[in-house]
Amino acid sequence: MSDIDTSWQPRHHPADKAAFVMAATGESVSFGALEARANQGAHLLRATGIEAGAHIAILMENRREMLEVCFAADRAGVYYTTISTHLGPEEIAYILGDCDAQLLITSARFAGLIPKLRADFAEICAVRVVGAGLNGLPSWDQALADQPTTPIPDESQGLDMLYSSGTTGRPKGIKWPLEPAPLGTRTMLVDLLTGLFGYGPDTLYLSTAPLYHAAPLRHSMVTIKSGGTAVIMGRFDAEEALRLIEEHRITHSQWVPTMFVRLLKLPQAVREKYDLSSMQMAVHAAAPCPLEVKHEMLAWWGDIIHEYYAGTENNGFTAITSREWRVHPGSVGRAKLGVIHICGETGEELPVGQEGEIFFENGHQFAYHKDPEKTRRATNEKGWTTLGDIGRVDPEGYLYLTDRKSFMIISGGVNVYPQETEDTLLNHPAVLDAAVIGIPHEDFGEAVHAVVQLVPNIEASDGLREILFEFCRTKLSSIKCPRSIEFRGSLPRTETGKLHKRLLREEYLAPR
Repeated sequence: MSDIDTSWQPRHHPADKAAFVMAATGESVSFGALEARANQGAHLLRATGIEAGAHIAILMENRREMLEVCFAADRAGVYYTTISTHLGPEEIAYILGDCDAQLLITSARFAGLIPKLRADFAEICAVRVVGAGLNGLPSWDQALADQPTTPIPDESQGLDMLYSSGTTGRPKGIKWPLEPAPLGTRTMLVDLLTGLFGYGPDTLYLSTAPLYHAAPLRHSMVTIKSGGTAVIMGRFDAEEALRLIEEHRITHSQWVPTMFVRLLKLPQAVREKYDLSSMQMAVHAAAPCPLEVKHEMLAWWGDIIHEYYAGTENNGFTAITSREWRVHPGSVGRAKLGVIHICGETGEELPVGQEGEIFFENGHQFAYHKDPEKTRRATNEKGWTTLGDIGRVDPEGYLYLTDRKSFMIISGGVNVYPQETEDTLLNHPAVLDAAVIGIPHEDFGEAVHAVVQLVPNIEASDGLREILFEFCRTKLSSIKCPRSIEFRGSLPRTETGKLHKRLLREEYLAPR
């Protein structure tokens, strides 16, 4: 926690101004309404026995109540964990138990899971459902209506404890210390985001992804707390995003590279149909962006595109502007939090320009909840921490990502990072999405295998497969080219753009 800023809360902004809008339903929640409901929520948490420092969990789709519950927890001094809506019962039960949640607040869409959770797993925490009660579960809204709209007497600053996406293994909670602090205490992350991206009272922010994920949740809440208005999409649709930018005169927005790909695959007439002139800043992160995709987006939107590299852990943070990126294409920027070090397999620091594992020194300290071994593996003997990504730094301190260490393919004794192959495939006009993995091979140990999703109305065929093989051969060294390509209707990608490569690889490993 850092400085206290008591004006940095909904109650200090114009009561009739929209704090956020749910794009799918058109619901608009004013700062006055958000203040009242957040206060009622904080009272209800206390009435339910949730004291400062305790933990709640939230499982619901992007809807009005989700942000209201987060703001209630934020002023009740509790940890709140948002759970991915794509998880199954076993994974949900694991997170509820792992984070020690005393209360789960969910929606009717997921209330049907609760009887199964209670039947198949150890007794889970108390549950409330937003809206009317369902399946014998008490209603959050009905209990809320009986609570005062004034602040609770013991307000204190709460904090999220979010879980990793689990693309390479079981998700782990990323826990920062929650010290008793007055409501309005600005965190390191708030100072960083407002300083870099200029969120403030004039911001009109478009959130394109699920709020259970770190970036959409945190950027939306920072926008609202700073007096701006967040427009929350129910689910991402490329043309709908453009329409919302025009309708709401969006100034700031957040994207991931797969969204850029889908935007660029829209017909030219659709792309030119909407007025995007209000946009001042489009921020993207979550995965490396293919060079050609970034060039095409810059040609379309101009120098308003900002990129950053960070994880939910926020152990370090880099950022780069459009103008910097044109000079350093492919970079994710220079360090804005922490000091970058590139280390070899034995832990030695590597010279400028050499690829290795990315570590940050003097970044934000964190721990993986109830997993000291994973925390230890992410920390070297000097106290530097890593997310397991591979990259290099140029002489001016700009970082370039290669891929995740866990995604590396070892083929014939040669290390192959699949990101470059994926980027190449995405540049073909017939390809909407691509994943490259290593699959077992008798001679080479692993072989480079591509899983490809085609754009609508393009049919898979052996002829197209040969065209993609040749396309890769003209742009990549032979070791990086796929030895096999399969076509699928979709890839196991999270709504925040991360590939569940673990799921793909398990398909090939399971028979063995």
